[in-house]
Amino acid sequence: MTRGGRREATYEAPPNIALVKYWGLRDRALAIPFNSSISVTLDRFRSRTTVRFASELAHDLVELNGAPATGGPRESVVRFLDRVRELAGTTDRAEVRSENNFPTASGLASSASGFAALAGASTAALGLRMSGRKLSQLARFGSGSASRSVFGGFVEWQAGHRPDGRDCFARPLFGPDHWPALVDVVLIVAGAPVKAVRSEDAMQSTVATSPNYARRLVELPGRIRRVRAAIRDQAAVRLFPLLMEECDSFREVCETTQPSLDYLTTTSRALLGEVRAINREAGRPVAGYTHDAGAHLHVFTLERDAATVRRRLAKTPGVERTLLLHAGPGAHLVE
Repeated sequence: MTRGGRREATYEAPPNIALVKYWGLRDRALAIPFNSSISVTLDRFRSRTTVRFASELAHDLVELNGAPATGGPRESVVRFLDRVRELAGTTDRAEVRSENNFPTASGLASSASGFAALAGASTAALGLRMSGRKLSQLARFGSGSASRSVFGGFVEWQAGHRPDGRDCFARPLFGPDHWPALVDVVLIVAGAPVKAVRSEDAMQSTVATSPNYARRLVELPGRIRRVRAAIRDQAAVRLFPLLMEECDSFREVCETTQPSLDYLTTTSRALLGEVRAINREAGRPVAGYTHDAGAHLHVFTLERDAATVRRRLAKTPGVERTLLLHAGPGAHLVE
């Protein structure tokens, strides 16, 4: 909207948790990943971002969670704004205010929701009309995972094959209401460290140094097909083992990176063991764990088992709190 020559818009976007992960870019300048990925967009969590462009601003002002952004986080926002300014044909500086209602930089995809919200707010403020696909393609330049947070429900980010990246975008697979019985028990781990190395840098170290990375890339297309089919069929008995297989593969390439990328705490590892024990004792896949580049865990289970799984995992020493999330809607303009 325009207010006395000042252009301003507010957008909200949710984080997502990758069920099949991307970790590594084949073209960093164009933000094109080596492999496609599948995620579920989460309800309750969100980034809310307001962007105001004004000719009187001498430089970009960036505020994250109530404090001025500095260093790498500020530079990433400014670079993204430069891309949007180029699209809109303006040189006006911007004031950006963004806040998350969940922990930041700890493996809960705050960069995904943050840059999806920034993409929506900045383009809306400048009057750029963007389809979901175009917004997804733009958002990935801030954070690859942000391409998926544009959409709700179950989402696939297609790596594509073109060298120019025009076929690299996210697309919705199934809406938020596709599988209402599937729930995500989020375990917030006490003392989870803020990431010392940003994911965009860490993943390129993995590409360059992990001896297991090439094997992972060979395995991923088949795993993606199986995960997509399990979600389509609402087949928890197939999905949960696949989630853990994929998460273990991701963790393996991180931990064999030089220097090693170890995102988990003692509590995180104990939770992995507890989920395996729950399945073993039940004689069936009751739950499946996953995590991103951080210590907090997402444990997927069915509504009928959620209370039992949540209660047992909450007893693990070091678990600060638990949350129960579902698939949710995608990014949207706040009127």
